[in-house]
Amino acid sequence: MTSNAKGAGSSKNPESEKTRVVQEFSPEYLARCQKMSPEEILSFLDQFRRIHGNSVIQKSKSKLISMKVPEDLLQAFKTKAELEGMRYQSQI
Repeated sequence: MTSNAKGAGSSKNPESEKTRVVQEFSPEYLARCQKMSPEEILSFLDQFRRIHGNSVIQKSKSKLISMKVPEDLLQAFKTKAELEGMRYQSQI
């Protein structure tokens, strides 16, 4: 993995560079995902939670992020969360 820092000098310290795992998806898989409705996405996430259990999700560290979500998908999360008495952010 190479450093993206500009003007950092010509010497590179391999110990200071961090390696990250990158999941690669096929173009076919991405095209299929883009066609999913908000309801299909929510169903997928529910199935994921059932398989992996909420304890896996709740025990992991949290990180504040910012992301854009289609409005209809966000509304679906909010509606589902309200029906279940939960915060919608924890379901995303």
